Amino acid sequence: MSHLSDEVRRRRTFAIISHPDAGKTTLTEKLLLYGGAIHLAGSVKARRAARHATSDWMQMEQERGISVTSSVLQFQYGGRAINLLDTPGHQDFSEDTYRTLMAADSAVMLLDNRKGVEEQTRKLFEVCRLRRTPIFTFVNKCDRPGADPLQLLDDVERELGMHCYPVMWPVTTGDRFLGVYDREDRLVYLFERGEDHGQSRAGTHTLSVDAPEARAVLGDDAYDRLLGDLELLDMAGSEFSRDAFLSGEVSPAFFGSALTNFGVEPFLKKFLELAPSPLPRYSSAGVIDPEDPAFTGFVFKIQANMDPKHRDRIAFVRVCSGRFEAGMQVKHVRTGKPIRLAAPTQFMARERTHIEEAYPGDVIGIHDRGNLRIGDTLSADGDVEFQGIPRFSPEHFARILIGDPMRRKQLDTGLQQLSEEGAAQVFYAESLTGPSPIVGAVGKLQFDVLLHRLEHEYNVSARLEPMSYRFARWVEGPLAEVERVANGGYGRTLVFDGKQKPLVLFDSEWTMKSTIEREKGLAFHDVAP
Repeated sequence: MSHLSDEVRRRRTFAIISHPDAGKTTLTEKLLLYGGAIHLAGSVKARRAARHATSDWMQMEQERGISVTSSVLQFQYGGRAINLLDTPGHQDFSEDTYRTLMAADSAVMLLDNRKGVEEQTRKLFEVCRLRRTPIFTFVNKCDRPGADPLQLLDDVERELGMHCYPVMWPVTTGDRFLGVYDREDRLVYLFERGEDHGQSRAGTHTLSVDAPEARAVLGDDAYDRLLGDLELLDMAGSEFSRDAFLSGEVSPAFFGSALTNFGVEPFLKKFLELAPSPLPRYSSAGVIDPEDPAFTGFVFKIQANMDPKHRDRIAFVRVCSGRFEAGMQVKHVRTGKPIRLAAPTQFMARERTHIEEAYPGDVIGIHDRGNLRIGDTLSADGDVEFQGIPRFSPEHFARILIGDPMRRKQLDTGLQQLSEEGAAQVFYAESLTGPSPIVGAVGKLQFDVLLHRLEHEYNVSARLEPMSYRFARWVEGPLAEVERVANGGYGRTLVFDGKQKPLVLFDSEWTMKSTIEREKGLAFHDVAP
C-alpha cells in the first residue's frame, strides 16, 4: 500500500450539525479534550471570568456565546488524523454551514434529548441528504431528564425518513444518567461525575453486562431497565449495515452528555471505526479519487482579518486528491493562471501551524491577495473543476448608509471582502459605484456581524435602513425583459450582484409566485446560476 493510501485511510473529516443550544460547541470542545488537543475544556456559557470555547475566536462570538464563523479544528487520536469542521451554531448562518458541509465526508447530527429534531436540524439534514452524506446521531444532554430514547429515535425516523440504529444505549436509574452500553461489545461504560464541571476527562469503569456482578454494580432498577430496553431493541430486529450508513440511509445513534463528558470517548472511538475516510469527488473530468497522485482541492471558505494585527485574508482549501506540498505551483482553474501555494497553515481555531504537506481530507489555509473565491478549484494537473458551491437567496435586505461619504472606498472594499467570505451578499441598484449598496442576509444576525466587522476591521461606521423585500430571485433572460418585469408593478425592484447578474427582489411570496407564473420567457433561480 502506498504512503498516499495510508494517509488517506488515516483521515476523518466531518462537521457537527445541530439546532442552536443543542450543545454543539461543548461537544466540539470535548472531542478536542479527548483527542489531547486541549487539556482543559472551556465553556461558551462559562462562569464569567472562565475560559472561552476554543472554536469561538471572534470577539463578537465571545460576547454573545454563539459561533458565527466556521473554524477548522485538527487533531490526532488513536492513530487517526481528524479534521473537525466547526460550523456556526446560530440559525442565521446556515449558508456558511452549507458551504462547510460541502467540505465534509460525514456529519454528526446533535440532538437535545428533550427536543429531538428541531427546525434548523431539519434544514441542515436536507443539505446532507442532497449530498448523501453519512450521518451519525448523537443525543446530547442525557445528564438531565429527557424524552424516552426509543421515542426520540422514532421521531428522527418519522421527521427525517432516516432509520436510526442505536450503537450505544443510555444506562439510567430514575432520572440519573449512569453511562452507556455498547451493543456490539456488550460492555457497560459507567462514568463518574467530576468536580470540575467537565473540564477534564470523566473517570470510567467498564464491565460486561453478562458479568455476575453487573446487577450489583448497576443496581436492580438500572439493570432491569437496561435488559428490558435491549430486549425491545433486539425485537426490532434490524442489523447495522455499514453500506446503508455510507449511502445516508441509516444513522448509527449514540447517547451522552457533552457537558459531563459521559459517553464522549466511546462515541469518538466508534466514530473513527465507522466514519469514511476521504471520499471520491465529482468534477468536470469525472470522479476524482483521493488516491489520484495529482493534487486537487477547492476553496470552501474565505476569512479576512483572522489576525487583527495583520490585515490578512485566508482561503480555506479542502484537499481532494494527491499530496500537497508547501510552495507547490498549481493552476487556478477559474482564471487559468498559475498560483504558488506558499506559507500554508493548519488551524486550531485561531492558533495556526505552518505545514509542509497535507493529504486528502485535510484543510489548509492559503494566504490570498484577493484572487480566490468560494468554490474555486486548484489543480496540479489540468482543468478539472469541482461542483460549485451555490449562493442562496437572502431573506432580509437593507440599504447600507455611511455618515462620511469620504469612507465610501473603504466601505466598498469591506463589503467586497466580506461578501467573498460569505458574511453577507451585496447588491447594487444600478452600477457598482451607484447609490448606497444593498446587503442581503439569510438571517438578521448577519447584519449585526457585518456592521461590527466594518467598524472594527475597515474603520467604517455604517447603519442599515431595512427594506421591505423578503424574496430574491436571480433572473436569466434579455435584460430589457428583466427590467420590464422589475419595473412593471408594485412590490418588486431590480438589483445586480457583484458579478453584475440581475436579481428581482419581491416584497411577498404572492408577488413573486404570480410574477414567475406569468413570465414564462424568463428563468428565475433561488440559487445563483
